[in-house]
Amino acid sequence: MNKDIPEISLQRLPVYLNYLRSLTDEDGKYISSGAIASALKLGEVLVRKDLAYTSSAGRPKVGYVRTELIAALEEYLGCNDIKNAILVGAGGLGSALLAYGGFGKYGIQVVEAYDSDPEKVGSVVGGKHVLSVSDIPNGIKQHNAKLAVVAVPAQAAQAVCDMLFNCGIKGILNFAPVFITSPENVVVRNIDVAANLAILASMI
Repeated sequence: MNKDIPEISLQRLPVYLNYLRSLTDEDGKYISSGAIASALKLGEVLVRKDLAYTSSAGRPKVGYVRTELIAALEEYLGCNDIKNAILVGAGGLGSALLAYGGFGKYGIQVVEAYDSDPEKVGSVVGGKHVLSVSDIPNGIKQHNAKLAVVAVPAQAAQAVCDMLFNCGIKGILNFAPVFITSPENVVVRNIDVAANLAILASMI
């Protein structure tokens, strides 16, 4: 279903959802596309087009029922379906990601972490056990994981991802500062924190 939506629109849906979740009953039962657009500094027509991909429909003069719009966004984004993920690389960034509590808001459960450092193997980070990278195939099979977060050094990233591809992982969030080559049936999103910060710095 999500393949029919432009990627840029899909990226905005969680932004709408987070904003709507931040509202309270005191903000009213209804919310208009104009109010959402104003709060997020977006165009009203753009917001309406994005929300049209979900099952929620606005009502003339009053807008959307806020709870119904939240439910429609959660359904479209698959927040109600638990999806298991693993994390590879339990260093500084990986440990911070393991401690992050926001994955559950989108139905994602990081079940285990893996690392090649013997000093990290056997530890517990963010409530998750850190296992050896040699245990990855068994872990993916046991938990039926289809998603992975990769936070390993650049030089190890492609080999790690190749292993994940071979084990059935279909989506990777890559924090290693290197481009990953992947099969056509696997989606990889590259998040280069330093590069994004550099872009931000160039804009101010």
